[in-house]
Amino acid sequence: MPKKISIITVCYNNREGLEKTFKSVLGQSYRDFDFLVIDGNSQDGSKEVMEQYRDKIDFALSEKDTGVFNAMNKGIKAATGDFVLFMNSGDIFADEHVLANVVDDLTNEFDIYYGNNYKVKSNGSKRLKTYPPALTFSFFYTTCINHQSTFIRRQLFHDYFMYNEQWKIVSDWEFFVYTICAKNVPYKYLNKTIAEYDFNGMSSDPKNQALIRKERLEVIHTHFPAFEKDYQEVARLNAKRTRQLFHIENFPIAWKIMKAVLTVFIFVLPKKK
Repeated sequence: MPKKISIITVCYNNREGLEKTFKSVLGQSYRDFDFLVIDGNSQDGSKEVMEQYRDKIDFALSEKDTGVFNAMNKGIKAATGDFVLFMNSGDIFADEHVLANVVDDLTNEFDIYYGNNYKVKSNGSKRLKTYPPALTFSFFYTTCINHQSTFIRRQLFHDYFMYNEQWKIVSDWEFFVYTICAKNVPYKYLNKTIAEYDFNGMSSDPKNQALIRKERLEVIHTHFPAFEKDYQEVARLNAKRTRQLFHIENFPIAWKIMKAVLTVFIFVLPKKK
């Protein structure tokens, strides 16, 4: 009989993070889960850590891959649980009772269960990230739920698609926005803190923001072409300077001055067609 949860950990040259994840996963008070570890042929000692815990891993693989989503797809294909949770190297559970506290919530009624998480920076500081109970299309315009705190019914990947390996960063975002907004799969917010995740990855690096915007726009073009111009407009509204204008609006005197300055500029500029 398949187990209800499969925990998938992918790793590449992150020995310290992998060991931290192992200790967290294997330290859960609820232990009736499958544990799969997919390594990209690391050369930093990660494979030796895997061997150290080999008797506690249900599926282990170390071979060259084409990227993080290729590794995650390998984990999905090998998983047997009703739900999968991705707890990648460096990610940990919020405490040792997380699985015990959520396993009874994972029923046949919903296909995606998502909870809260802590974003942990390199200096050790962390911030709690919470989510709305309703996931709208506008929510996904600028953000996403995190796979470290989301239990996904494994069958969804077979009913729709695996993670798109052509993307470097946004494949999980594509999966969520497509299944939830296009296919209306049932989901539920677990108002519980699931994980602490390493906020130093590719998606968090400011240098990758242009690539994220490019990949997301291509996803919108593929799945939601009617909303492509809207998405570009929202991106403009979410730009730093626009957000600064909205911030100034909170201060009446400063906002009056700003409006006066804008009025002058608008007066001297050509009329908008």
